[in-house]
Amino acid sequence: MTAQPLASQPHIAATLRAALGDAAVRTDTASLDYMANDVYRTGGHPAAIVRPASVDALQQAVRLCAQAGVAMVPRGGGASYTDCYLYPQGGHILFDLTALSSIDIDEANAVVTVGAGTTWAALKAALDARNLRTPFWGPFSGIAATVGGSISQNTVSHGTAAHGTSAQSVLSMDIVLASGDLLTTGIGTATRNYGPDLTGLFTGDCGALGFKTSIRLPLLAAREAAVTVSFAFDSFANCHAAIAIIQKERLEDSHFGLDLALSQGQIARQEGAGARLKIAAQVFRKAPNPVAGLKQLLKMALAGEDPMRAGAYMAHFIVEGITPAEAEGRATRLRALVDPYGREIANSVPSFVRAMPFAPLANILGPTGERWVPIHGVFNQTRVVPFHDAWEALLAKRQTEMQQHGLTVGTMFSPVGPSGFLYEIALYWPDDRTAYHRETLGEAHLSALPAYTENPTARAFTDRFKQEAVALMQEYGASHFQLGRAYPYQQRLDPEAATLLRGIKAALDPKGLMNPGVLGL
Repeated sequence: MTAQPLASQPHIAATLRAALGDAAVRTDTASLDYMANDVYRTGGHPAAIVRPASVDALQQAVRLCAQAGVAMVPRGGGASYTDCYLYPQGGHILFDLTALSSIDIDEANAVVTVGAGTTWAALKAALDARNLRTPFWGPFSGIAATVGGSISQNTVSHGTAAHGTSAQSVLSMDIVLASGDLLTTGIGTATRNYGPDLTGLFTGDCGALGFKTSIRLPLLAAREAAVTVSFAFDSFANCHAAIAIIQKERLEDSHFGLDLALSQGQIARQEGAGARLKIAAQVFRKAPNPVAGLKQLLKMALAGEDPMRAGAYMAHFIVEGITPAEAEGRATRLRALVDPYGREIANSVPSFVRAMPFAPLANILGPTGERWVPIHGVFNQTRVVPFHDAWEALLAKRQTEMQQHGLTVGTMFSPVGPSGFLYEIALYWPDDRTAYHRETLGEAHLSALPAYTENPTARAFTDRFKQEAVALMQEYGASHFQLGRAYPYQQRLDPEAATLLRGIKAALDPKGLMNPGVLGL
């Protein structure tokens, strides 16, 4: 049985209101317009939005939707750009899970249990107060991105260089299945690997197998000692060679690379004097002593924007240690390894990121207000430079069309363990904003940016170009995170693996109601 549009179930919204209360169910036009969009595009309108205040309420709502045969789609912080919570047919129930935001810190057992709707910024604030952290501790969008959303999609950023992706930090989870029953993966919290890895089954599933309610993560002691280091490279080949060496040594907690276009544009942009003052205060606070803080602020001020223009490609590292001497020792080793390939530049960019790891979501638009969507591939090390060369050839081939439609690009890079290299491409095109952009950024912010009219021609070209780029990535063996409905998955599996996946989906969700269409299911 496939999920039926809500139009064939006209009473389910009233049923949900009666069960959960009026405040938990929204059907007003403004809310539906907003929730029908992600960062990239517009999908089908949900017929109702349900925001359960508890796990019991979530279970009750899921059971009612299952009985009615209505499609159910989960949404976390909303910063997705892969159509993950956009149901093209519309008429579904969209589950806003942000009210599930509890944080239970078990310091004695070094475990934190986090509600799926908790933002990474909120979790970090709670753990900072105890000088604790999780291994992976959030994407750059962590001011909005939720823990449950990141585990469902899988993400990289803070802590990835040392500890891997979001999925690798999970001990176990609680999942509401399509039946409304609650499934707990794992036994106890001491280890994830007690028999077959049931926890791993639900990482990266995009909500197709069930809705996460809570996630258990291990706790580490935070390391306050840190050194930030930046390098510039004249070629991508040199940049990749240096990063590949560093990935094997795991000297740093986090690192990211940028090309010149992205350095000068979206990443480099600071949102006014207020943001700069906040960053300065954070840099000063994180310094080991007032003198060191003043020196770092002076160094950043003297550097100005020069680091943004220091080379064709730049890599930025945040190196942590138990003591300042350990952090400096790691940074010294990192410099020695990278030095043959590039040159050290002012460390303003990683210092900004360390001071403000979760920046406001202004970057959901381009540096001059253009529409934005990133795409990425994770490559084996030997395929990275060949792909880059092929990508440059594609850009040259499409240059005239890109100029015609106002499409511009930038690239960013991140480690994925020692073996994987994430190559992310940002696409920008002139187009009107959606309800998502207007609601998220607000009129005061948008009024300071250039305005664009509706541009369906450029939008269609961007979408074709995006698909062409994804196909090129897969030609070079790329895998992907944050699959949603944007990346082919099931058709790339071995036949036996695809059969197993469909069997698991059928066992957990026999009516096909849980986020239909993601992962190709």
